[in-house]
Amino acid sequence: MRARTAISVAALTFAITAAGCGHDKSATPPSESAATPATAQASPQPSGQPDVNDNGVPDNSGDDKDWPGKMTVTYEDATSPEAVTGRDLIKNDHLLEDLADGITESLKLPFDIPLIGKQCGTANAYWSPDAKSVTICYEDAADALSIYTKAGDPDPKASAINSEIATFYHETGHMVIDIYDLPATGREEDVADQLAAYILLAPGPDGKIDPESVQAVKDFAREFKGYSDQRGGEIDEGQLADVHTLDLARMYNLECWVYGADPTGNADLVSSGALPQDRADGCEDEYTKLSSSWDTLLGPYLK
Repeated sequence: MRARTAISVAALTFAITAAGCGHDKSATPPSESAATPATAQASPQPSGQPDVNDNGVPDNSGDDKDWPGKMTVTYEDATSPEAVTGRDLIKNDHLLEDLADGITESLKLPFDIPLIGKQCGTANAYWSPDAKSVTICYEDAADALSIYTKAGDPDPKASAINSEIATFYHETGHMVIDIYDLPATGREEDVADQLAAYILLAPGPDGKIDPESVQAVKDFAREFKGYSDQRGGEIDEGQLADVHTLDLARMYNLECWVYGADPTGNADLVSSGALPQDRADGCEDEYTKLSSSWDTLLGPYLK
């Protein structure tokens, strides 16, 4: 498994344990008819078996045999030039395999969850509540590569991979809210951004955050700046009414959480002017509340 992915999931487990828990970018796809069908349907539980929610997830008293699932990977065909570019970027990096392994190793899953790379016809990524699957569109990776190339990154492929890692964990946020029936106060898209930051910014056993994971969140934030630039910085009523927070606001949120997780290590965000001082002043408390909330919500479902 890629070191960066392994570190992030291991750090997540350690961080929650140490905290004492005993216990889009995504958008609705134009059609989910082509998505992998759900492979698990809740069935009536015999007497003496743990209660389950509508997704077949056992209550917290269930032991390991109640969590037989794993995340599986499929790369579908690509035909358009943009989709081929995105597919090659993530497939040659074995990205989906690494991410799926990390989820299988860290989360209790009640059934198999497909992680699908596919040509969607648009830059997108999404969790399908009906199919119980995560889809990463090849065009999303290609679009990220274009943004970082135009930004003059020395290694735009690495930046694009970082963004797709964070995108995946954003979709993981939607996934865990759905399958574990977790409460989410506020817009779910914002909560999913928080989970991506939470996973990637979790400190390891040495108390330090993996620098590559920090960079993944920073690159994810910069991608939203790229989206805003693509629109010429204009804001219309459709964007204001959208379920997603405005691109630049998402960028500042992510930068705030990076800074809040380690103000000393990420002081460059403020000194460079990327994060306004007025927002930075509250970011440590903001991240602490975010982290504590996800410790409580996700703790019971960690292996």
